[in-house]
Amino acid sequence: MEFNSSSLLNQEENSYLYSLFEGLDTAGESSVNKRRKPDEENRGGEAVVEDGGGQRRRLWVKERSKGWWEYHDSDECPDDEFRKAFRMSKTTFNMICDELESVVTKKNTVLRMAIPVRQRVAVCIYRLATGDPLKTVSTLFGLGTSTCHKVVLEVCAAIGAILMPKYIQWPDQERLQEIKTTFGSISGIPNVNGAIYTTHISIIAPRTNQETYYNRKHTERNQKPSYSTTVQGLVDPRGMFTDICIGYPGSFSNEQILENSALSQRSKLGMLENTWVVGNSGYPLKDWMLVPYTHQNLTWSQHTFNQRLGEIEMIAKEAFMRLKGRWGCLQKRIEVKLQELPMVLGACCVLHNICEMNNEEMDVDLRFDLYDDEMEMDSSGISVHALQARDIISYSLLHCNNEK
Repeated sequence: MEFNSSSLLNQEENSYLYSLFEGLDTAGESSVNKRRKPDEENRGGEAVVEDGGGQRRRLWVKERSKGWWEYHDSDECPDDEFRKAFRMSKTTFNMICDELESVVTKKNTVLRMAIPVRQRVAVCIYRLATGDPLKTVSTLFGLGTSTCHKVVLEVCAAIGAILMPKYIQWPDQERLQEIKTTFGSISGIPNVNGAIYTTHISIIAPRTNQETYYNRKHTERNQKPSYSTTVQGLVDPRGMFTDICIGYPGSFSNEQILENSALSQRSKLGMLENTWVVGNSGYPLKDWMLVPYTHQNLTWSQHTFNQRLGEIEMIAKEAFMRLKGRWGCLQKRIEVKLQELPMVLGACCVLHNICEMNNEEMDVDLRFDLYDDEMEMDSSGISVHALQARDIISYSLLHCNNEK
């Protein structure tokens, strides 16, 4: 059996060979055999490869500058400047690198030195934070565009596998009691275990099932065909995610997404008994979910209830405002394959929790105003028990206010 040289290369080496050709500086040259003068320092280097016939060839490889990244990775870079680029402090970044090191580390090969862990993590976080094109990321980090794309996906996968189970957790009984107590002190509404919100992420029109991802309301607002996927999240009083549901098409209503989510499954398993999830008018009133009154001519107790509920709703909405503000890739059409999209969106949610947990302040100029449309629910099919429970809470809130 006969093998050529490429048959003996592993995936890393094949990827590198591709990046060699990607980085060739062929402008003004008639063939790759032309050489530059030996005294052209710091401009590039030669790589030796073998073709299928065993012939050794020297290819000129463009040397990409890593100056921007090397500066930001040095002690010379102030923490404020680092935070502006990566949306987090050096301390938080270092912690993430330490936790991902065992999974993200790559081995050196005969063709090249592996990209260091810190640089790999930085490429991913910078891309998520700014949403800059891969070509820009490539220039800043001194890597090929295809390499940057691959690194982003690999690090997002590592974040999902290693960090998501640790930083997005359903609360245990002790934590649940803390959450209910805090929400109660904020609103006066008892036994609230979280606030829920759903946002849309713009995507490029998929090749298949376009109608499923077609977002009618965004299309009407933007005056051009718009497609989206969704992120539904339940947050605690600090705005940290305790449950997320990612990737359902933009044509789905909040109720459809909810019915297919793990949160709905928790309710069927009895995990939401004697607690409330607070949602906006786009969610259904359930035995475990409170939503505002939407009819005209509200009573004083109903008006008071809506005001108090709105305080909890705003915690969830502001959490999503920070999510999209901090991770700029979510503010524009995200250029990732549909099958890879949940991995990227999940990584953003995990990094959001890490930043919130570490009290990472977000610059005011990064504030992002959500414009998602809220769909009012059809009141038919709502259980009598849910209606009665909401009325009792409304009456209690007004009664407490009168006593004060």
